[in-house]
Amino acid sequence: MEDERRRVIVVGAGPSGLSMAACLTKKSIPYILLEREDCSASLWKKHTYDRLHLHLKKHLCHLPHMPFPPSSPSYVPRNQFLAYLDHYAAHFAISPLYRRTVEFAAYDQEAKSWRVKARNEDSGEVEEYLGGFLVVATGETTDPFVPQIEGMGSFPGKVIHSTEYKSGKGFEAQHVLVVGSGNSGMEISLDLINHGAITSIVVRSPVHIVSREIANMGLFLLNYVGVNKVDKLVVMLSRLMYGDMSKYGIARPNEGPFYMKVKYGKYPIIDVGTSQKIKSGELKGDDYLLNEDGIPKPSYPDHWKGKNGLYCVGLSRKGFYGARYDAENIANDISSLLIQL
Repeated sequence: MEDERRRVIVVGAGPSGLSMAACLTKKSIPYILLEREDCSASLWKKHTYDRLHLHLKKHLCHLPHMPFPPSSPSYVPRNQFLAYLDHYAAHFAISPLYRRTVEFAAYDQEAKSWRVKARNEDSGEVEEYLGGFLVVATGETTDPFVPQIEGMGSFPGKVIHSTEYKSGKGFEAQHVLVVGSGNSGMEISLDLINHGAITSIVVRSPVHIVSREIANMGLFLLNYVGVNKVDKLVVMLSRLMYGDMSKYGIARPNEGPFYMKVKYGKYPIIDVGTSQKIKSGELKGDDYLLNEDGIPKPSYPDHWKGKNGLYCVGLSRKGFYGARYDAENIANDISSLLIQL
C-alpha cells in the first residue's frame, strides 16, 4: 500500500503526458502512463496535415529537459517534430500502456489513493490501477468537434474534419468550403489553393491575424510587460501589416489577442500566407454562418493543482510552453509531498 501511494497515474501519452513522464523520471518517481490509442502523440501522428509546421519558434515548443537540436529550423516541420517526440520517449525510457481507455477514476479516502479503472481494448478486460496521485494529460484538443449544419446529411459531396485532412492533392479544380477560421482552417485553405482548389472559408466570429514574427515578439514581451500593453502593440503592428481585413469578411475583435487567449483559450491566427490569398480574391471569405454555440467553449481548470493529489497538465491555454511549465511544477510538488510520506 505504501508503494501504491508513491505511484503517479498519468492519463494521456500526448506531448503533455510525455512531458509529465519525463519530469517524474528525473525525480525518480514511479508512474503508470495510460493511453487509449496504439501509439504516443496519436493526434500528431495520425491527424495532422503534411505541410504543418509549429507556429511558434522552437525554444517555446520543446518539452522539458530536452531542447530541439541546434540544426532544427526555427519553425519545426511536422516530420521533425514527430521524430523529436519518438526520440524524447526513448531517451527517458517512457513506455505507455497502450489501448487503455479510462472509464472510472475516484479518490479512495480510506486508502488515500486514486483508484482508476481502464478497459484494455485488446483483451476487453477492465484493469484497476492505484496511485497516490492522478495527472490528467489528455490535452486541449483531444476529440474533434463536427458542428451540425442543416443539410449536411444530404450533401452529395465529401465532408471531412480537419483531423482527416492530409494534403490538397486530389482537390484540384474542385470547389471546397472550409468551415472555421482557426489556424488549421487558414492553413488548410492555403494548402488547397496551392493545389489548385477553388476555395472559400467561413468565418464564425471576429479573429486576430498576426504574423509569426509579431506573435513571437508578443510572447517575448509578455515576460516583462502587462498583457494590455502587449496587445496594443501587437494590434497596431498587425494593422500596419494587414490593413483593414473587415472588407474581406474578417473582422477584428474588440479584445486583444493575448487577453483572448488567456480568457477564452482562443488563439490568434498565425498567418503563413493565407491573408494575401484572401486579399487577392483567391480565397473567398464569408462571415458568421455558425452562431456562438457552434463550437463549445473549452472548460479548463483554473490551475494545475487540484485536491487529493489530482493534477492537470497541458490545459493552461499556453501550448507546449504551458505544458512544460505544468509538468515541471507538478513533478516538484509531488516530490515535496512524497518526502512527507
